[in-house]
Amino acid sequence: MRLLGLPWALALLVAVASSGPSAEPADPASIFADLSPAELRAVRTFLMERPELGLSPSRGGPLAKNSLFLVELLPPPKRSALRFLERGGPRPRREARAVLFFGAQAEPNVTELAVGPLPRPGSYRVLGFKGGRAVPFSARPMTRLEYELLHEALVAAVAPLEPLLREATGFGFQNCSERCLTFSDIAPRGLGPGERRTWLVIQRFVEGFFLHPAGLEVLLDHRDPDPRRWAVQRLWYNGRYFGSVRELAESHARGALPLARLPEPPARHLFSSYEPRGRFASGTPTDMHGAKVCEPQGRRYRLRGNRLQYGGWSLAFRLRSSAGLQLFDVRFGGERVAYELSVQEAIAFYGGHSPAAMQTKYMDAGWAMGASSYELARGVDCPETAAFLDAYHLLDADGPVRFPHALCVFELPTGVPLRRHFDSDFQGGFHFYAGLEGRALVLRTTSTVYNYDYIWDFLLYPNGVLEAKVHATGYIHATFYTPQGRRYGSRVHSHLLGNIHTHLVHYKVDLDVAGSGNSFETMDIRFENISNPWSAGARVVQPWLHREPRRRSPGAGEPLGSWSTPWEAPPAPRLTPPLACPRYHLAVTRRHENEPSSSSIYSQNDPWDPPVTFESFIRDNETIEDQDLVAWVTVGFLHVPHAEDIPNTATPGNAVGFFLRPFNFFNEDPSVASRAPVIVRPLDPPACSRLEIQRWTPPSAGPCVHPEPFSYNGTYRQV
Repeated sequence: MRLLGLPWALALLVAVASSGPSAEPADPASIFADLSPAELRAVRTFLMERPELGLSPSRGGPLAKNSLFLVELLPPPKRSALRFLERGGPRPRREARAVLFFGAQAEPNVTELAVGPLPRPGSYRVLGFKGGRAVPFSARPMTRLEYELLHEALVAAVAPLEPLLREATGFGFQNCSERCLTFSDIAPRGLGPGERRTWLVIQRFVEGFFLHPAGLEVLLDHRDPDPRRWAVQRLWYNGRYFGSVRELAESHARGALPLARLPEPPARHLFSSYEPRGRFASGTPTDMHGAKVCEPQGRRYRLRGNRLQYGGWSLAFRLRSSAGLQLFDVRFGGERVAYELSVQEAIAFYGGHSPAAMQTKYMDAGWAMGASSYELARGVDCPETAAFLDAYHLLDADGPVRFPHALCVFELPTGVPLRRHFDSDFQGGFHFYAGLEGRALVLRTTSTVYNYDYIWDFLLYPNGVLEAKVHATGYIHATFYTPQGRRYGSRVHSHLLGNIHTHLVHYKVDLDVAGSGNSFETMDIRFENISNPWSAGARVVQPWLHREPRRRSPGAGEPLGSWSTPWEAPPAPRLTPPLACPRYHLAVTRRHENEPSSSSIYSQNDPWDPPVTFESFIRDNETIEDQDLVAWVTVGFLHVPHAEDIPNTATPGNAVGFFLRPFNFFNEDPSVASRAPVIVRPLDPPACSRLEIQRWTPPSAGPCVHPEPFSYNGTYRQV
């Protein structure tokens, strides 16, 4: 049976289960809630029992089989959702998206299905990508089974190199016990469509193995569904290329190979570990707890299922396995400001001297970026006071897998007032002081995509501002140091090169400001040199505001650079990668149901001819005046690794994002509705010896200590 491919970019799944009160079925936000474990099982059972699909379990068996890779919520069409949310229409049909690998047929392919209605599915239909694009089998994401077979093939292929590896590193693949080698794989997997050739970086398997390359990189072709036909095509060792394992082994045996001998890793204080070492010069204590976030009178937000409310804000949220956080029906003061705000893709483009480094162009949706949402540590990843939520992914598994504490929600003191003013009388006193404490509500999750950890935040401020932010941390993607490699990065340890790379993150913002019919206008600051109207012969140089309506989608793509709009996203370098989205700082298009995402889980392994091409979104010459519009935002930064990235890249200086700010939307700052300001007025000016202090909160915040000790689980198991 041949099924066609589907249109979306991100395939995987997640369901969020709060540790607090569960959402009532009648809550409108529940139409966007991720699938429950029961719904995930129901979809899997239904599909596994369809004889025409011929599905086999994900675990075990051959690669050339039909299997279910992913199940996740298929969000309802926007028109149906708005009919339900705004006009009391029928609740939209609840469906799942299922990604199937059809490998047990003459022409293998990947197909996506819509399965429903939930909670008791009874039918499915094929989902198609824009333009009817099919997904070739070679574009599929990697599975655990393929990784297991890849490891077996690698170990067998490089067996003749065991003497070389033992002599150079003290580690090996054969009978290695606790001194084993491992590998990291690079993508894209080849140089053109249909290929599946992967460069593997060999590393010593110690804590933080990403920083311990052995100097050997292996190109292994694993396109054929039969692993017996897989073969090593090229090798790179210590700056030299070899055409075969035999050639490298013989070079070593003859003594003609310059060997890169690595020092013995220490039993303690390994440079790639988090173990404390050294002392601060100031001598101030670090072996005691620092400042903490507290909620002295309890939580000031409401979390019910997947609905979050805070001050004037109300929104629904979910966590997709492929690309992570997705907000729906975002409102302030009861008015919808955005229908959807979501992470689309995170990409990193590297340079280097070794083949693995120069080949690395990571597109993290293809690595299950959203399903890499491992447990958040209370008091470290999120404050002790945070509300934690579990996630359920059905990705490359034979049932739902629970990821405990995958998300958290907390109110954060920003450390700076939201507003303040001291009104001096310029005589040693004052007329009044007023200030409003700075607070924001944070919705957070993380993605640990192998070496890198991304911390994803949406922040809600009381003045109607929404911030989307991502911090990059974790281990750098590093390769073996050679003198030629210095051109492409920094030597960060004795045998380690930190490779230069650019991080780019893409967001979708479906704005519905005062309805779905919106237009797009940019504003730029220009300068004029004019005659001074009140002083003859004098000149005035002053700024003025240039407004430019953007009428059609080809003119709505803004190259990366520095210009001003209400978006206020930071600039990033211009690139021309396989995905078009990073070319634009901001692109605005008409919204279409068949353009739900700018990327795809298939783009990583087929960037040359991907089923989703963002460029097609902005080349259709459509009018964008008084239409339902989507803003596509790209943010990013250049990372030149340095010694201070050891053991991990730190979050300060490695964060990017953008703001949604009201711009003449309200009559005044909506945070005036907050009851948290402080106003101080002197009763006897100018002496100011008697003061009137106005507060609308209790005079004292009270104790701020969380009584529970630190605990952590860290497991994620099938349920």
